[in-house]
Amino acid sequence: MSMSLDSHIEKVLWTQDQILDRVAQIASQITLDFKAAPDPPLLVGVANGAFLFLADLVKRVEDIVDTGCTLSCLIEHLEAKGVSSVSICAFLDKPTRRKVHIKLVGDGKFYKGFECPDYFVVGYGMDFAELYRNLPYIGVLKSEFY
Repeated sequence: MSMSLDSHIEKVLWTQDQILDRVAQIASQITLDFKAAPDPPLLVGVANGAFLFLADLVKRVEDIVDTGCTLSCLIEHLEAKGVSSVSICAFLDKPTRRKVHIKLVGDGKFYKGFECPDYFVVGYGMDFAELYRNLPYIGVLKSEFY
């Protein structure tokens, strides 16, 4: 991690330890919820920012819901393909920014890591202009850098 990039961060919202603890909790809940399912869950990462979260989650099970538009389209597509259930797992949820209602399918559930205030956040896979993605924490980017 570059010292110059750390200086672009206004404050840290969640540390690396807090992130890893929360990912482990979510993974345990998903594992428990799908234990009796006939098929294992199919985990799909949405956008580049999801790769670290998905990798950590997949390791333990067996991205950000912001406006909800991308996620809503994905759910509609999966439903059109005939899935019986769609659950959502988002590392960060920003309900104050939601522009569409996210409709789950079947007995789907919404798992979330953290509810995020309406800040421009980076780190743990999330970037701005391809920077900050490798920061091990979630931080608020200073406004002069975006």
